Amino acid sequence: MIDQKMFFDGWAPLLRTTILGTLAYIALIMMLRVSGKRTLSKMNAFDFVVTVAFGSTLATVLISRDVSLAQGVVALALLIVLQLVCTFLATRSASFQRLIKAQPTLIFFRGRYLDDVLRRQRVTQEEVVAAIRSKGIADPESVDAVVIESEGTLTVIADNAASVGRLSDVGVEVDQPLTGKRDFRKAQCN
Repeated sequence: MIDQKMFFDGWAPLLRTTILGTLAYIALIMMLRVSGKRTLSKMNAFDFVVTVAFGSTLATVLISRDVSLAQGVVALALLIVLQLVCTFLATRSASFQRLIKAQPTLIFFRGRYLDDVLRRQRVTQEEVVAAIRSKGIADPESVDAVVIESEGTLTVIADNAASVGRLSDVGVEVDQPLTGKRDFRKAQCN
């Protein structure tokens, strides 16, 4: 036997969802505007978790009868305040920043895949080649370096633009001893 409430539970729940959803959405937009661009930035895993938590909290306010609008707005505000506190601390403390953010890491250097680093970062050679192609470069040997950024994107650095010292100066983690010798091994791309 099918329960009719599974498909339609009356007009009151629909009206509640419409009113609370609209008000919670407006409150979230206002709080995000006040808190600044960094609150929803694509910066690192920590920021991603906060962004997902915003969506989950908003969804809970929309569909749960057990959560009031006030509770939902307080939960959203709490997430924003915690994000602001963490970014405040991260901009003032290098050790706190290292705790919550991954460091950019060199994964390809002067024609050489850094295989141990690729495995640790869970990146394939095919993904490196795809990043190189996406920059309009057909010959991986003309690339000095590929770096996996803290948020997971791959940055391709053109020929003669990178050295180990320069990369380290801009915060890129270099895990292996490197030489300038090119020994490019082609990845099999399907």
